[in-house]
Amino acid sequence: MIEPYNAVGLIPTMWGIRERSDIMRNIDHQSHLVKAACWLTSLDLPVRLIAFPEGALQGFNDEVLDRDHVEFARTCAIDIPGPETDALGAIARQYDVYIMAQAKARHPELPDRFFNIGFILDPQGEVILQHYKTSPLFPVEHSVCPHDVLDWWIERYGRTLEAFWPVVDTEIGRLGIMMANEGSYPENARALAMNGAELVYRASYPHPGASNDYFEIQSRARALDNNMYVLAPNVGTYYLFAESEAPIDCFGGGSMLVDYRGQIAGKHIGTGASSWVCGPVNIEALRHHRVASKWTNWMKDLRNEMNQIIYEQPVYPANLYADRAPYTHAEYAAEVTEPQIAMMIERGIWRNPASRA
Repeated sequence: MIEPYNAVGLIPTMWGIRERSDIMRNIDHQSHLVKAACWLTSLDLPVRLIAFPEGALQGFNDEVLDRDHVEFARTCAIDIPGPETDALGAIARQYDVYIMAQAKARHPELPDRFFNIGFILDPQGEVILQHYKTSPLFPVEHSVCPHDVLDWWIERYGRTLEAFWPVVDTEIGRLGIMMANEGSYPENARALAMNGAELVYRASYPHPGASNDYFEIQSRARALDNNMYVLAPNVGTYYLFAESEAPIDCFGGGSMLVDYRGQIAGKHIGTGASSWVCGPVNIEALRHHRVASKWTNWMKDLRNEMNQIIYEQPVYPANLYADRAPYTHAEYAAEVTEPQIAMMIERGIWRNPASRA
């Protein structure tokens, strides 16, 4: 039996990096935040899980500054495992917690490419799951995702749920990763749920998505549709570099823990300072709901024979970066975004507005 526990999502100040060694400043700051969060939150229920949001280790300078992909891969991306996950592992051991986190990292077989990787550490500090982000915010993110090297990925890992949406079974439940813009597509959450996920990490989401409620609507819908917890911490203020005089709030708060009924179990509105969100997780109640409900456990009633028709025709081009580095922002708009919009109109899925007719 899994006893109820508190899950914590950090909301840290972060400093953008110029080189890999700069990451340790962020981890050092966040270690102090973990200490405060664990001490205060454990006054209620024991803390068993801590989530570091996307961007917490490196910031987003590769995106903000339109950095060259290969150069960033060589100078700023990490290896998993490596010194950075070792530092997080020490925190996991100190507080006897599972840690969910994210980093721009290299694949050992593709040294001049970096992926956006979510990972989980157990209380012994060992990496027990790696998830390669499947749905980057394509207009700005420079990372490669599995679909961009799809043929290679399937040959290497297979064409299975586990190859794209891995889930790890732990003593606090079945855990999975769904970062940021992955939560904008219901397929990612459904894939994790179909692979057994009970608690999923979803972070971070910038303005205007947070201020327009996309972050909350999507996170609550993904939790409700799949009867799973969604732990969704958003980062705090962002210094572009260590010497920057003032931080910018690019993300707008809205950190939350959503339960398996789509209800908010913990919420933080954002204050501009490092903080955290926390709330209770009851995996046994989730499991009871899934098997006892006659209606709101919808996954048992999926009509997959019909649903497959929706996805028979490809939309986004596969293997886009199999033979080249990712585009710059301007290149992507011209070479990918505009052709994709034109394709949707040509297929009759979308209609052109009068202003573009």
